[in-house]
Amino acid sequence: MTTSDEPRDVWWLIADEPVSEDDQPHLGGWMQRLCRAAVRELDATGVGISIVAPRGTTTVLAASGSVSEAVEQLQFTLGEGPCLDALALGRPVLTPDLAHAARTRWPGYAPAVQEHGVRAVFSFPLQLGAARLGAMDVYRDRAGSMSSPALGQAAAFAEAAMARLLDAQEQSDLENPAFGGALDGQFELYQAQGMVQAQLGVSLHEAMARLRAYAYAHERPLGEVAADVVARRLVLEPDR
Repeated sequence: MTTSDEPRDVWWLIADEPVSEDDQPHLGGWMQRLCRAAVRELDATGVGISIVAPRGTTTVLAASGSVSEAVEQLQFTLGEGPCLDALALGRPVLTPDLAHAARTRWPGYAPAVQEHGVRAVFSFPLQLGAARLGAMDVYRDRAGSMSSPALGQAAAFAEAAMARLLDAQEQSDLENPAFGGALDGQFELYQAQGMVQAQLGVSLHEAMARLRAYAYAHERPLGEVAADVVARRLVLEPDR
């Protein structure tokens, strides 16, 4: 945890983070270690990184743990949350009290993540100029603002993540399973969206809303629901 105004080199912090047997290979594992290093340095409960996939949708790339991954995924299941706002606005979205946000900003997302013990969330876009590749979310189990040094350190972690993503693009690392695999599920989601559109005779927007509603109601990741639809293990029922 940062205890002074002097920022610590986040690249060294990430490099010093022990490798876990559950880490993905290559870029995915590096991002997981970034998330765990950020949790300790920022006195956070969890950290997640999501990226913009083709067609502008988002997907979770890495998280500090399984709970953080589930919390990160919730905003894409529900279609609202700090990561989406940070990407749209191109600036950090700082929410020191989710109880207030539940009443004013994210009536679906805020209560859902509070059930996971999250009381505050701070989202930092991964961007360079006009390029926005994703966002990093910092979760805390208590309400309250981040200090100025902590905000600066969080921004440094986000900058490191952005730099690594740009390197990956240049080296075609997006093709490897560690990163490309995070995007593969998005194509399955598009396929499921089209199948629901055809089956129910609704718009693409309504089809996605139906998928999200089912995933949330059954407490399942959106990707799993999409996979079941594509495999024809699940058929969403039309309104009666």
